[in-house]
Amino acid sequence: MPVESVESVESAKGDFVFVDELASGIRWDAKYATWDNFTGKPVDGYLANRVVGTRALCAALARAREKAETLGFGLLLWDGYRPQHAVDCFLRWSQQPEDGRTKSRHYPRIGRAEMFEKGYVAARSGHSRGSTVDLTLYDVASGELVPMGGDHDLMDAISHHGAQGITPAEARNRQHLRSLMETCGFRAYEREWWHYTLAGEPYPDTYFDFPIA
Repeated sequence: MPVESVESVESAKGDFVFVDELASGIRWDAKYATWDNFTGKPVDGYLANRVVGTRALCAALARAREKAETLGFGLLLWDGYRPQHAVDCFLRWSQQPEDGRTKSRHYPRIGRAEMFEKGYVAARSGHSRGSTVDLTLYDVASGELVPMGGDHDLMDAISHHGAQGITPAEARNRQHLRSLMETCGFRAYEREWWHYTLAGEPYPDTYFDFPIA
C-alpha cells in the first residue's frame, strides 16, 4: 500500500459521498452491512446500510442509470467503497474453521482460502479505492431483479463472464449490464459479472480505511 500523508488522505475523503445523494434513482442493498453476505454477519467498517463512492463514480453511475432506463432497467448497488479493515476482516474470516453456514450459497466448490487464490476476494481490494461497484439490474416495470445466472458473491466459475451453464436470457442480461457499464466508462472484471471499476479512477494507488457511517 503506498504511503500517503494524513493531510492528503483527509483531503481526498471529502471527495467521497453517499451515492444516493448524487446519483438519485439508484436502488441499493449494502450487503456487507447486513447478515446477508458470505461471512454470515455484518462486516467491520460497514456501520450503515448505505453505499459510498467518489464523486467521479457517482457521475458515471448517474449516466449508467439513464442508459439502463432506456432499456427498461434500473440499477441496484450491492457495494461501493470498502474500508481496508473490512478487507482485513475477510482475511481473518478465511482463516477460521469452516462452519458451513454460507458455503452452499456463496462458495460451494471451493474452500475459504481459495477465495483469495482464485481472485474472488483480494487482500488489497479495488473497492477500497472508492471507484468500484458491485451491482445488478432490476426490471423497472415489476421492480424484480433480472435473472443473471447466479447471485452476488457466488464465487464459482458460473459467475465469470462468458460462463457456460446459464440460460440465453441470463447471458443477455449480463451483456446488457456489461454494455451499459462499459459505455459509461467502467471496466468489467472477468471473474465476477457484477463487479465494475471506473476507468481513470481518481485514486488508483490509495486504499482508504475510514468507516461507512
